Amino acid sequence: MLIPFDPVERARKVESIVMDERGRRKYYRFRFAPYYGGIATADAMGCNLLCAYCWNYYRNLHPEKHGAFYSSQGVASKLVALAEKHGRALFRISGAEPVLGVKSAVHVVNVVDGVASSCGKKARFILETNGIMIGQSDDVHELLSGVRNLMVRISVKGWDEESFERISGAKGEYFHLQIEALRKLKESHVKVWPAVMFDVFGMENVQKLAEILKVSGFSLHDIELEYLEPYPFVERNMRRRGLI
Repeated sequence: MLIPFDPVERARKVESIVMDERGRRKYYRFRFAPYYGGIATADAMGCNLLCAYCWNYYRNLHPEKHGAFYSSQGVASKLVALAEKHGRALFRISGAEPVLGVKSAVHVVNVVDGVASSCGKKARFILETNGIMIGQSDDVHELLSGVRNLMVRISVKGWDEESFERISGAKGEYFHLQIEALRKLKESHVKVWPAVMFDVFGMENVQKLAEILKVSGFSLHDIELEYLEPYPFVERNMRRRGLI
């Protein structure tokens, strides 16, 4: 049984593993993915949550065992090459939590700037994040809020503290940091929206979350519905957590 942990403290520990002293981050592959109509993707290592339905659960559980370090410019170059090959100008970091603290946030900003320098105004970068460290740290929020060509998709884990804890493995009291991240980014005029795993939430709980988000200026129609990748290990993890 997973003992609930502090996701802010875990973020610091994981960042120390997946970021080096030269500002490089660990990645394990680069690919062109079909999501969002086609997107150049850098799959990173390391997350401050351990979500039951995460498709990259075991790599993120032991980030020290996987991947290699890449500079922000190296990541940008690989992403641009993929995008040009497929005639797209849409980019993302996936497979892990891109923002684990200031050091990894600076790396992300430099990747986005590198992509924009090559592709110009047409470039769009989607930051897929759980938002915990954006909600927790004003320094992280400020780093991201002024970045051109950046859109932020916050994958919200749960609709209350209890569901957040079962889904993410982290202590339920940190649920509010995701909501705080959405509020802060929206107030900074960043293009931001919440996403949820619909198979786990169901419409009743999506509506509960929408009520919570209403005070921050989001409606039910702003919530992106994501659907489960039913890998056998995902089903096992979800059963252990009492989610199915």
